[in-house]
Amino acid sequence: MQPFDLQLNGYKGVDFNADDLAADELRRACRAVQADGGGRMLATVITDRLDRMAARIGRLAELRAADDGIAAVLAGIHVEGPFISPRAGYVGAHPAAAVVPASVAAAQQLVEAGAGLVRLVTLAPECDPGLTTTRWLVEQGVCVSAGHCDPSAATLERAIDAGLTAFTHLGNGCPLQLHRHDNILWRVLAADRLRWVMLIVDGVHLPLPLVRTLIQVFGCDRVIAVSDATAAGGMGPGRFLLAGRDVVVDEAGAAWAADRSHLVGSTVSPGRVRQLLRDAIGLSPGDIERLTVTNPARFIDGPLVAATPTGSR
Repeated sequence: MQPFDLQLNGYKGVDFNADDLAADELRRACRAVQADGGGRMLATVITDRLDRMAARIGRLAELRAADDGIAAVLAGIHVEGPFISPRAGYVGAHPAAAVVPASVAAAQQLVEAGAGLVRLVTLAPECDPGLTTTRWLVEQGVCVSAGHCDPSAATLERAIDAGLTAFTHLGNGCPLQLHRHDNILWRVLAADRLRWVMLIVDGVHLPLPLVRTLIQVFGCDRVIAVSDATAAGGMGPGRFLLAGRDVVVDEAGAAWAADRSHLVGSTVSPGRVRQLLRDAIGLSPGDIERLTVTNPARFIDGPLVAATPTGSR
């Protein structure tokens, strides 16, 4: 089995959220992912107007269908937003003006645009009235993960009952300062029925000692390592784009919004993720395999095999 990154917004100068994404660009990015230690990936489409998101999802599906080389790497699409919290801190790098409450109609528009390729949706459970969208997505065989959110413990538990199985990049997509007891980190730590927890392993989004601690707490059978790389991934310092917005990479390799107010994805390569897990976290080869290969495959491939698709899927 190959490494499987569930959160790649772009790579090696190519933005998967570009409206004019070309076949040769996507092909080049896929080859670069493999050359830099990766294997399969989910191309991540982030919050924007629904029509723009649907067009970008459709473009990725179209390019994949026409190219076996792309298809060998691009296993599907991760839709991150627009059903997330619009609150400052929780919204992160997503444009707050484009955030909308979850609805089945909007989710269906995005899923249908992917022609079967939408494999994962990240949403805020507290922004899904009655959790009807979560239930509908699960019925379609789409994995649902909480992220950029601040649900109460009770709401998180109800979302798990509705079929939510994961949390996206825990420790990010939340404010720098939180209540010391009642906060989203503690609620996820207490949610024993939450099957998967994704962590960005780049040494920037989370301090590496914290990554080590979280892996110890959750266990290697529940954690999935992701890169959250953008077009700046695998590149040096400079200026790049994510969905038409500037991303500035500093000398230390951190990717920032143009005003330096918040991080915007990462620059880490798939091989670097595994290197950090080995050298900085101290994981064994078997545990690294779990976090980067086995667990993401079980999360994404398992539900699609077990589910009985309905509707557009």
